[in-house]
Amino acid sequence: MKAMVINRFGGPEEFVPMERAVPEVSPGQVLIRVSGSSVNPVDWKIRSGLIPALAPEMPAILHGDVAGWIEAVGHGVDNLQPGDEVYACAGGFKRLGGALAEYMLASADLVAPKPATLSLQEAAVLPLVSITAWESLIDRARVEAGQRVLVHAGTGGVGHIGLQLAKWAGAIVYTTVSNERKAEEARSLGADEVIDYREHTVAEYVQQHTHGEGFDVVFDTVGDDNLTGSFEAVRPGGTVVTIAARSTQDLTPLHGKSITLHCVFMGLPLITGKGRAHHGDILIRLARLIDSGRIRPLIDPKVFAFKDVGKAHQKLQDGKAMGKIALEAAF
Repeated sequence: MKAMVINRFGGPEEFVPMERAVPEVSPGQVLIRVSGSSVNPVDWKIRSGLIPALAPEMPAILHGDVAGWIEAVGHGVDNLQPGDEVYACAGGFKRLGGALAEYMLASADLVAPKPATLSLQEAAVLPLVSITAWESLIDRARVEAGQRVLVHAGTGGVGHIGLQLAKWAGAIVYTTVSNERKAEEARSLGADEVIDYREHTVAEYVQQHTHGEGFDVVFDTVGDDNLTGSFEAVRPGGTVVTIAARSTQDLTPLHGKSITLHCVFMGLPLITGKGRAHHGDILIRLARLIDSGRIRPLIDPKVFAFKDVGKAHQKLQDGKAMGKIALEAAF
């Protein structure tokens, strides 16, 4: 099969085409004929060598997000069959091959039928960000109706799904953006209030939107200084959920305000093998929400072929994408 691989860590130019053997299906697995994938920050961080502990062996096939057709099923798989259109976040970490190939091997527990109202290309951008947002807001924060929820980066990959999930749960949703174009998009996704973080300090928007009390839940999708700002923005006794806790932080505010902090790494079940079925269940529930019109993907207008995956990585790294960058399986 054709694949795009990296032979060493480095810049976007490290992607090269290569012929690889089609993976063999074992019990509990499925083989997916790949239609598309997408780019997530973890993909370029693995490629660049920032998190080598997560990288597959070289030459490495990267990317976890996948949508396509079931080509073959292993023994014991009875909920999927050849020809089914599916989506998943199923590899690109450690010993799991990624989606930048004509075929991808996946644990059947991670795979779900794609939303009926989306194309395969549209479905391919959703798994990683949707599972991350669901685990953060639904599983960990347990967002409830009437709560004031602040979602950082509301037009980003995880943020735009988090915004919609919080709205579906009945919350009053606030989100941060960097310009008016993104503000308009965030409103169209259901945000009740949009905050330009370049124009207002944390103290200013906490005062303006919560009368100084703070938000019930703050969802940090950025990390670093933004995590510190999240501690400032949450109310006493509130909850902060972060997906980017890779920095040194002063935890004094957590103690002083009795804050609950959750750190979410959705890739853990892929690495450990434990909890994979929950990912598949999330995608099944997500598909119902999409098909009922409650959630939609925000996809950057520029779609890249697999052969141009390096250019897609560069665009995401440069911060020039709106929502998710889609990739089509063209070599």
